[in-house]
Amino acid sequence: MSVFHSVFDIIGPSMIGPSSSHTAGAVKIGKAAKHLFNGSVQHARIYLYGSFAKTYKGHGTDRALIAGILGFETDDVRIIDALALAKEVGLSYEFIEAHTAVEEPNTVRIELINQTQSFELLGVSLGGGKVEIREINGFALHLSGNHPAICVLHNDRFGAIAAVTKILAKYEINIGRMEVNRRDVGKEALMTIELDQNIDQEVEQELSAQAHIVNVAKIVG
Repeated sequence: MSVFHSVFDIIGPSMIGPSSSHTAGAVKIGKAAKHLFNGSVQHARIYLYGSFAKTYKGHGTDRALIAGILGFETDDVRIIDALALAKEVGLSYEFIEAHTAVEEPNTVRIELINQTQSFELLGVSLGGGKVEIREINGFALHLSGNHPAICVLHNDRFGAIAAVTKILAKYEINIGRMEVNRRDVGKEALMTIELDQNIDQEVEQELSAQAHIVNVAKIVG
């Protein structure tokens, strides 16, 4: 069940239509994937579930997802031509209609690939332009995608979390929400931290230099 907190949630974001769920939400999910991939995308493999799978062509979800991967905002007029623009910049893509049952009707799994790395994200569009990232590279999480955020991949060692929060406090960056997931004790873990402001390159570099930190990726709000 979707939860709305204000009249602006119901109206939705400034966007290219026809639907806040199928277009604006899809753009946001695609853009989150682009930021977290942290590299040049050569190929996108996109699995569509539920309502997305049934109506993605008619509602423009295919164009919206690709537009997000290209880095467009929800109100960018280029969304309409995103599929053609992707080919112009060398981004190939494929859409796969999946039939697995899902909790949310507007669910998408995005795989981004280049010659050196791959990345996978599961996102849902909740209505009114609101989205949630439910999974990153096999790590379960709940990231809204509506605020600046960082995802910190780290070795599950004592002091890793404290080192990150200490640096954010040093630069007076407030944490709105934080979640930590790990596959097993002592293995890789993932911190997802929603912030009140974007971090700059200096903060990102200092975080990346800490012991046990493998990678830092940010979602720009």
